[in-house]
Amino acid sequence: MPQEGEQHEQADRSELPVDRGRTGNDAAPRPLWTKAFSLAIAVNFFISLVFYLLMTSMALYAVERFGASDTAAGLTTGSFVLGALVARIFAGKFLDFVGRRRMLLIGLLLYTVAALFYIPAGSLGVLITIRVLHGAAFGLASTAISASVMGLIPAGRRGEGTGYFGISSTLATAAGPFLAVLLVDRTSYDVLYMVTAVCAAASLLTALALKLPERTLTEAETAAKWRMRPADFFEPRAAAVASVMLVAGVAYSGVLTFLNSYAQEKDMVAAASAFFLIYAGIVFISRFVVGRLQDTRGDNAVVYPILTSFAVGLGLLAWAPNTTVLALAGAFVGMGFGALMPTAQAIAVTVAPDHRIGIATSTFFLILDAGIGLGPFLLGLLIPLTGLSGMYAVLTAVVAAAMVLYHFVHGRFVSRR
Repeated sequence: MPQEGEQHEQADRSELPVDRGRTGNDAAPRPLWTKAFSLAIAVNFFISLVFYLLMTSMALYAVERFGASDTAAGLTTGSFVLGALVARIFAGKFLDFVGRRRMLLIGLLLYTVAALFYIPAGSLGVLITIRVLHGAAFGLASTAISASVMGLIPAGRRGEGTGYFGISSTLATAAGPFLAVLLVDRTSYDVLYMVTAVCAAASLLTALALKLPERTLTEAETAAKWRMRPADFFEPRAAAVASVMLVAGVAYSGVLTFLNSYAQEKDMVAAASAFFLIYAGIVFISRFVVGRLQDTRGDNAVVYPILTSFAVGLGLLAWAPNTTVLALAGAFVGMGFGALMPTAQAIAVTVAPDHRIGIATSTFFLILDAGIGLGPFLLGLLIPLTGLSGMYAVLTAVVAAAMVLYHFVHGRFVSRR
């Protein structure tokens, strides 16, 4: 596949650490598990924990505190991700101009400050505004850490390293919803928001000890600093596989936003907690297998089974005659969406040129955020027509369609190579 910007690649590679992977004869392979890589995982864990603490509780909070409708509650939840989406447009473009570490610290400082304003929010409109601003800070910080960590991973172990990095999000997926339910049930939403602010501050303090690899910009890139053509903040090669994540993100937003309501409707609240714990456990295990399999067997060997598992999990949710089936769905969704995200991210940064990894990462998460952010609002419009069970049935078909989409945007080219 022809690559744009080949005149820049040689210069960019000269600025990156030498990576001889597993096969270098005249230099030792770069280690994966370094202090910086471990700290990056910790930073991402706290960033993600804040996201899941709020994402799983916000819809119910909007209903209980402000009497919001299903659609308004979905908008309140998704507005955080929409803020992140807007921020990512600029974060990818200016990441290397601002500096990767500097952008991370700026984003985390804003992330911590915004978390302090949930308690005094006195109306639904103010709450949505805070969510948008908080999401923008999240977009800056998460783009910076996700793009920068790729420079800490040896290229020959990118699938494996991305999987390990994603374990931090996996742990947050389990801890966030569980802790949110526990705090709201036994204390109050105010306590939940104080814990959220503490977690955001922990991400900032950890990041202060983190040193990230920086790129030296070429003269051509410096000259185009303020140019804002689509190609300056959007990477088409990453967008192709990210389009699959757009569809998958809409589907997963239905789980993240409405599963607690669905469980209450079916009187299976305990099963909902078990769902997220099982989800996290399966994703945790998969990160030690799927990344290596992707590096050795190729993208198609993992993506098709992953999407199949996701569809099966949503189908089980739509059926869910008892608590066992609902909890079991967590295993299939975990092997599905939970394993899909790092797998697709590894593809997105691999198909892009080295000097556009920041933009590729931004593009990937921008499109994923669009799915997760718009999903709650769109599904809030669908639920009155289908009910929650019918919504999950529709999402099963949506993920099946994502499998076909993947074949046309990436899978068939892998087969040809």
